[in-house]
Amino acid sequence: MNTTFNLDTIIFYVQNVEKLRAFYTTIFGFEVVEEFKSSWALLSAGPCKIGLHQIGEDYLDKSKGPFKFENNVKIVFEIDQDMHALRTHLMDQGVEMRGVKTFEAYDYWLCDGVDPEGNVFQLKQQK
Repeated sequence: MNTTFNLDTIIFYVQNVEKLRAFYTTIFGFEVVEEFKSSWALLSAGPCKIGLHQIGEDYLDKSKGPFKFENNVKIVFEIDQDMHALRTHLMDQGVEMRGVKTFEAYDYWLCDGVDPEGNVFQLKQQK
């Protein structure tokens, strides 16, 4: 059986759907494809979609303050503009950004950032 697998959607389980929706639509300009207030938002992110799904009530602990999720997933966005200028622009918008880096014999500049709930994203620009 030959099956083709195409990545369609990446879903983040989040505490505050509205806050993350606002972040990704404002900062990255992603469009909302569908939305159920406070529990689900689906955003168009080029050839893939990003789903923001509210985590279950059992996982919400409001006594600990703002939710920051530690995970081992990083989503990568390839960009076509100057990495350094975009990094500065995002930092001016209050986005937590790390330094720009590259590797020997690698054709891309890389820069990691963090969304309001701690999900790591990476910007990738061809040199």
